[in-house]
Amino acid sequence: MSLPAALREHARRRRQLMRLIGPDAIVVVPAAPERVRSHDTFHPYRQDSDLLYLTGFPEPEAVLVLVPGRAAGECILFCRERDPERERWDGPRAGLEGAVDRYGMDDAYPVGDIDDILPGLIEGRARIHYHLGRDPEFDQRLLGWVNRVRAQSRRGAVPPNEMATLGTLLHELRLVKSRAELKLMREAARITVAAHRRAWQASRPGRREYQVEAELQAAFRGNDAVAAYLPIVGAGANACVLHHPAGDAELRRGELVLVDAGAEYRGYAADVTRTVPVGGRFNRAQRSLYDLVLDAQRAAIDEARPGRPFDAMHQAAVRVLTDGLVRLGLVEGPLASALRERRHLPFYPHKTGHWLGLDVHDVGDYRIDGHWRELEPGMVCTVEPGLYIAADAPVDPKWRGIGIRIEDDVHVTADGPEVLSAALPVEAAEIEAELAG
Repeated sequence: MSLPAALREHARRRRQLMRLIGPDAIVVVPAAPERVRSHDTFHPYRQDSDLLYLTGFPEPEAVLVLVPGRAAGECILFCRERDPERERWDGPRAGLEGAVDRYGMDDAYPVGDIDDILPGLIEGRARIHYHLGRDPEFDQRLLGWVNRVRAQSRRGAVPPNEMATLGTLLHELRLVKSRAELKLMREAARITVAAHRRAWQASRPGRREYQVEAELQAAFRGNDAVAAYLPIVGAGANACVLHHPAGDAELRRGELVLVDAGAEYRGYAADVTRTVPVGGRFNRAQRSLYDLVLDAQRAAIDEARPGRPFDAMHQAAVRVLTDGLVRLGLVEGPLASALRERRHLPFYPHKTGHWLGLDVHDVGDYRIDGHWRELEPGMVCTVEPGLYIAADAPVDPKWRGIGIRIEDDVHVTADGPEVLSAALPVEAAEIEAELAG
């Protein structure tokens, strides 16, 4: 998005939220704190997703305050002032003027003045919408500001009488993506597809898991993105470990390597998994399980339609996987009893997908009033069935140590599922052809 378009998009989101909370409430959203890695070094900074959604502001030590109906300006950002000496070490800051000019705030104040200013903004508001419990240190500061207003009640000050959960409203807004968000998610998916293709070319016999990860990271950074999460690279039986971080395990000819990695572009995440044969060809047992997982994924994606319950994707995948496991002799039939007794669980212990957006496991309720929520156009989720046959599983040895997951990012539309990551080959024959190229 161009900068003016980004300003309009963030302003639209803030207006939506303020309409929902009403004129007698106030919103307080602090930035994510910086995290010390060791001594004077920090983990890479990532802004709080809610603040990013509402402002695009990337810096720490900031607090967004939305005050519907305030004549002097509804959108206020407390942030760091310009500081040439600190900027010499840490890079440029937006400062107060930048918060207004570059990020569309109505007003900006030094974050060091928040103790003096925020109690006056809270006074007279019936509710504070805030993520209570997310940051205990900031919780105490906010409660202290409320108590300062309460202490002035005998002089006519009106303190808030309710602390409302911000996520109830804001996360429902975030769940349905706008056109601007989908554009960024398509770019995150494009970068992710390119990274996986690069990782495939590195997945040769004798290479190590960490070398495959290095190719992923290089592709992300080379496309102005970062890893949305620590990439999962599992060679051989390591693929049966669901969140296996890339280690020094060797990729061996005749085994599989599972790669689960996604780019984060402008804050928006992709999340894609492929499982490919080291040496370029699936053997018969691997191909049987791979095709079964792919059939399950296709059945699940077909359920990603408006009006279908979120769980329909998982149920479709479970039915296909269980039927295949019975046919292959990995679980005891018949199918009806295998489904009823959930005999797939030793080989498929996780759900089939999750929401995707600014967070890899994005916000939004999966159930409403005890029922699975229905899918709507604009929602984006992953679809990721898998099978994991442990190296010591009590099955025919030909199946042991095979782990397979296939994952794509799916946008729910009125016209049917849009697979954002569809450019990455998924058919076994297509993967073999690309590895041979």
